[in-house]
Amino acid sequence: MPGITAGVAAPAYAGVPVTHRELASGVAFVTGHENPEKPETALDWPALAAFPGTLVFYMGVRALPRIASQLVAGGRSTEEPVAVVEQGTLPGQRTLLATLGTVAERATAEGIRAPAITLVGPVAGLREQLAWLERRPLSGRSVTVTRARPQASALAGRLRELGATVVEAPAIRVEPVAASLPALEGFDLVCVTSPNGAHELWARLEAAGLDARALAGARLAAIGPGTARALLEHGLRADVVPARAVAEGLVEALADVPVRRALLVRGREGRDVLPEALRSRGAEVEVLVLYETVAEPIAEAERALAADYVTFTSASTVRYFLDGAGGTPSGRIVSIGPATSAALREAGVEPDLEADPHTPDGLVAALVADAAR
Repeated sequence: MPGITAGVAAPAYAGVPVTHRELASGVAFVTGHENPEKPETALDWPALAAFPGTLVFYMGVRALPRIASQLVAGGRSTEEPVAVVEQGTLPGQRTLLATLGTVAERATAEGIRAPAITLVGPVAGLREQLAWLERRPLSGRSVTVTRARPQASALAGRLRELGATVVEAPAIRVEPVAASLPALEGFDLVCVTSPNGAHELWARLEAAGLDARALAGARLAAIGPGTARALLEHGLRADVVPARAVAEGLVEALADVPVRRALLVRGREGRDVLPEALRSRGAEVEVLVLYETVAEPIAEAERALAADYVTFTSASTVRYFLDGAGGTPSGRIVSIGPATSAALREAGVEPDLEADPHTPDGLVAALVADAAR
């Protein structure tokens, strides 16, 4: 497929334009690694040194001493700016700024490795003004995401936008549980405690030949904004969404709501905080278990454990990740909320960060704030 050459893309992502109306009217693309079996170089080094514009070298990390010496011998100043962009456009991108006189030594000292693009010319000096990719808040940080794959992609995408290298290591997967819907017209409150529960509830409604009208007589409560969004995907608008996305938050939000008979839609391992609170008020509560979480084999366990941050979004991700990965993370532990933090402590792991609010957005905000420190 057609694409953008690395000689343009990598400099752009490093904040270096290859041409500039005041500094470089032209650009030349040059191989930095010729076939070693050739009897002599095919490059006209004096002509390259005299070229009135930017020189972009491909595959030239090992050849940096030769490139620099040939250009200086051809008349370029040892003080001419040079930028070496390693892993251009990728999360691990980093850029070395030097001069022709220092680039070879500094690239060795800083461990610059292929793949890398080398730019020679005054435009390299614009890097400090125009750099953007490596200034993103999570640039240079690695983050492990342990939640189930369907939910992991949105979180992983957000983290990548912020510059992180994401290790996707889903520790769980969600499987439906055989269960029949009760007669819905008898409930005046329906509580949904997760996005998975929202999707499974809709699937059961459809399987029974029903739609949103089946819930018309009940007040609909979602445990948090993520669950409310999942309900809305199916045309179901939550009447109650607490400020805190935990069971205790939903209990507080329902404090002034009259409840006679409630249906609680959740997973098999749900906490009993909400049904017990409703029953203590005299409500009849029916718990409808529509799904369960089971262990998923951990891919790239070594990388997942070694990440700068390891994120957990439920008690089940804690249990299954720590069991499946075969070790304890070496980086900082990030919990989405109190229940997840409690599960971590039960496993002998103290969370370094806890999201507030207890949502994926809150988790990302906690990561960014911590990385800034």
